[in-house]
Amino acid sequence: MTVSNPTATRPPQPWTAPTASDPVAATLRLPGSKSMTARALVLGALAGGPSTLARPLRARDTELMAGGLRALGAHMSVSDDDRWLVRPYPLAGPAHVDVGLAGTVMRFLPPVAGLAAGRVTFDGDPHARTRPLGPLIGALRALGVRIDAPPVGSLPLVVLGAGRVTGGDVVIDASASSQLVSGLLLAAPRFDRGVVVRHEGPPVPSAPHVRMTVQMLRAAGAAVDDTTPDVWTVEPGPLSGRGWEIEPDLSGAAPFFAAALVTGGEVTLQGWPRSSLQPVERLRELLHRMGGEVSLGTDGLTVRGTGTVRGLDADLSDVGELTPVLTALTLLADGPSRLTGIGHIRGHETDRVTALAKEFTALGADITETRDGLDIRPRPLRGGTFRTYADHRMAHAAAVAGLAVPGIEVDDVACTSKTMPEFPALWSGMVTGKN
Repeated sequence: MTVSNPTATRPPQPWTAPTASDPVAATLRLPGSKSMTARALVLGALAGGPSTLARPLRARDTELMAGGLRALGAHMSVSDDDRWLVRPYPLAGPAHVDVGLAGTVMRFLPPVAGLAAGRVTFDGDPHARTRPLGPLIGALRALGVRIDAPPVGSLPLVVLGAGRVTGGDVVIDASASSQLVSGLLLAAPRFDRGVVVRHEGPPVPSAPHVRMTVQMLRAAGAAVDDTTPDVWTVEPGPLSGRGWEIEPDLSGAAPFFAAALVTGGEVTLQGWPRSSLQPVERLRELLHRMGGEVSLGTDGLTVRGTGTVRGLDADLSDVGELTPVLTALTLLADGPSRLTGIGHIRGHETDRVTALAKEFTALGADITETRDGLDIRPRPLRGGTFRTYADHRMAHAAAVAGLAVPGIEVDDVACTSKTMPEFPALWSGMVTGKN
């Protein structure tokens, strides 16, 4: 499989974020959820029969996931953008998994590699070696998986798969990332004894993503008990191949919805299900508090703005991925804001807390970095270069601010290929009214 990564083959080209002269009015169909696509690929590779993914996300992260599973032995047919086919085959090494900068790949596939017979190596982009992985390595060792890794618990690492994993009880501090829990749970039905994962430490961030993992496991036939807080029990047993309808990506939709608030316009995301695995109600609440109106109808999920953005005081620990876009919104608000509970996003594609404070301060913002958040006091912004640090969410934040601030130059908009290669074209089309 050829994995798309434009930033690795040519120097980044600056992109001027378009400024909106009128309220936006757009109806869009966005790519599928990265989180759902990644989980469906893993569950399909571990199932007892073939699976299909309808309207999956084709982006760098999901191509890396499919490529890693293919390297381990699964058959992946991904030539059709609207329908991917996964056929499980015996997992085996030797194999190499390129994780890129994808947290899902580096945390979901080492447990799968433990089920493979043979040596499986993992490495990725330079910054991937700084992302939190130690708790997962320790948990897998406790469950009977042999792993060679640096003492700090990071990439590069080697899983010496024995073709089976004993499983059992394990304690983990997953306060750095909910993916540390999800990675263990997804492979657990194939462990000899299943798994009982107990989290001990500060709260697990992005809890809706763990709930998505549990719901998708159950949909594939796994027996999962999550009734006790911070404890997840997965019984050993077969997983069923099935068809997965992949929802539009909520995090990817956030900047487009933000555009409605900034410009006083209206944006509709087509294809939104009545019942979602993603935290749509939380996004609805946050946008409403900032002055937006959110409704779900036959046309899709619609956000309307009044042209006035309100300040926000919110704990975003459950939806940390929304922080960059919400930060951009608060900078354009009518009053001060405080965003808390986001210390864990320092371990994402970049240290997002520091990066947001630094880049927006360079554009004239009054923004203070705290231990686990940001304090924002709106004042006029100016144009200038906005660095993304190869982080797609940083590019989204710059695009939102650029709607109201002329002259914001995004140094590397191609990094949005990580989760939405179409972003620059979709964004420009929305602003110019050509979507």
